[in-house]
Amino acid sequence: MTEVLFYHLENRPLEQVLPQLLEKTLERGWRAVVQAGSPERAEALSQTLWTYREETFLPHGSAADGHEEMQPIFLTAEDVNPNGAHIRFFVDGASNDDVSGYERAVYMFDGHDEHAVAAARETWKSVKANGHDATYWQQSPEGRWEKKA
Repeated sequence: MTEVLFYHLENRPLEQVLPQLLEKTLERGWRAVVQAGSPERAEALSQTLWTYREETFLPHGSAADGHEEMQPIFLTAEDVNPNGAHIRFFVDGASNDDVSGYERAVYMFDGHDEHAVAAARETWKSVKANGHDATYWQQSPEGRWEKKA
């Protein structure tokens, strides 16, 4: 079964949290797919991954860059896995009930957006109904992750 994590963003935006999680992904030797809610958002996240820290960047690409199978992090708005990813991140409302085939799936949602919270609750129910082990993480005021369920 795929391990499924829900990250409830409250104190730091996706642009600060996602790069850190992607760094940990690469440290494990895993490949990742990041599925955004739109192609424009996927492109904006690409720019974030190039510039989030002065001293480094995260190697990544999209279909526009070619060589999809070689990308350690693949950004998309589609339901594809061209790089044989171990982990899939769903951001900005992107979702898929079928996360089989991944070691881990991560749903990240903005806790200040009522629609995003409601959608995450529905996805949680669906994931649990499909028999996956799901955990729910919420940001503390200090920005640390606390397991809530």
